[in-house]
Amino acid sequence: MNYRVYPSSSSPLPVGLNPNEGSPGWLSKGDNAWQLTATYFVSLQSVPGLVILYGSMVKKKWAVNSAFMALYAFAAALLCWPVNSLSNAFLLGQMDDGHKLPKADYVFYEFAFAAITVILLAGSLLGRMNFYAWMLFVPLWLTFSYTVGAFTIWGNGLFQYKIIDYAGGYVIHLSSGVAGFTAAYWVGPRHSHDRQHFPPNNIIQILGGAGFLWLGWTGFNGGSPLSAGLITSLAVINTHICTATSLLVWLALDMAVYRKSSVIGAVQGMITGLVCITPGAGLVDPWAAALMGVMSGSIPWYTMMVLHRKIAFFQSVDDTLGVFHTHAVAGFLGGLLSGLFAKSGLLRLMYCSNIYGPDLSHCKGQFHRGLRQQMGYQLLGAVFITAWNAVVTSIICLVISRIVNLRMDEEALEVGDDAVHGEEAYALWGDGERMPKTRCFRIPLICSRLVSTPV
Repeated sequence: MNYRVYPSSSSPLPVGLNPNEGSPGWLSKGDNAWQLTATYFVSLQSVPGLVILYGSMVKKKWAVNSAFMALYAFAAALLCWPVNSLSNAFLLGQMDDGHKLPKADYVFYEFAFAAITVILLAGSLLGRMNFYAWMLFVPLWLTFSYTVGAFTIWGNGLFQYKIIDYAGGYVIHLSSGVAGFTAAYWVGPRHSHDRQHFPPNNIIQILGGAGFLWLGWTGFNGGSPLSAGLITSLAVINTHICTATSLLVWLALDMAVYRKSSVIGAVQGMITGLVCITPGAGLVDPWAAALMGVMSGSIPWYTMMVLHRKIAFFQSVDDTLGVFHTHAVAGFLGGLLSGLFAKSGLLRLMYCSNIYGPDLSHCKGQFHRGLRQQMGYQLLGAVFITAWNAVVTSIICLVISRIVNLRMDEEALEVGDDAVHGEEAYALWGDGERMPKTRCFRIPLICSRLVSTPV
């Protein structure tokens, strides 16, 4: 099932094989090489990117469980991807919309997007969700929630060619933020001590995971045109401009308010910048990308650092890594700003269509039409994604709760990884071995013998 529908080529290319190159005549080797590279970048964001990031941002006793939730979701996403999409991966024919790529490229690229969406969602649930419940949740949520949202906005659904969502500000980030927050409500909070005291176990590795995420976004936004062209180049440079700006703005606010230059705060600002630029990366000018970075570094900072602590609604739900703020808020903000700043010429170049409303910064006297048409669709898309994910995620959680407990029992919450997986992230003695209980009594005896033994 192809979710992102692009216009058909006006002049179909010959399909026969080139005997000198061993490839079909319709295949663009440059586009194909870039698409495979972009898919590789997107995959690296999840494995090892988010595996490292999640395993490092949590308390030491949850490092293994958090990293493994991400790894499992990546593997499960490929196998539970809709059967008709997966079957196309084994067809070597050209994409139906005229792009000079094999169907297999597109199917795998979209799989990488589906996988990272549910992994981002997991950030709200770390440190208490029953792993068996998570194993059921991933395929159910991808099938009944993510698939519908992607098809509705990117495919032949209700909002085809109406909502500007270049690479998934709504489909990926708003959906993962809303679904994560909803699931966190149904799963329940972490252990009370964990919720009050939850220090990261390795800040250096957090920076490593964040690096995979940032650089991997080159393929996340750069691969969406499905070709190596002008839109691709613009999307890549805009992605990094917005992200760097957002990081610096978040860091400046932390230093101004808390007198500390927080590393984790800088990573959060990096993420909100990546998320905010996603729905308009290849459709706005670089100056607009910088302005979007200012907004994404300040507005989610305010909702996370100020509103979250004041509003009882946020306090009542334990969103472990603040995914609602970094993805739902930033994704919604990016969708609105994309409708505001996207250039009509770039929209036509990307979609070969004039049906989008004029962007407000280039409307040339049609301000009210642009405001009514395009911004109305942007708001409508956000409402649909929010409502759909909240309802369907709730249903899925209620169904799973009839099969297994959504939350670990109190004993497992006390112990952590060792109780859940029988493994721990860091060995304190030997090569992954545990210190026998009697060893603490034997050490003084050994030491006394060493002291009494003549040299």
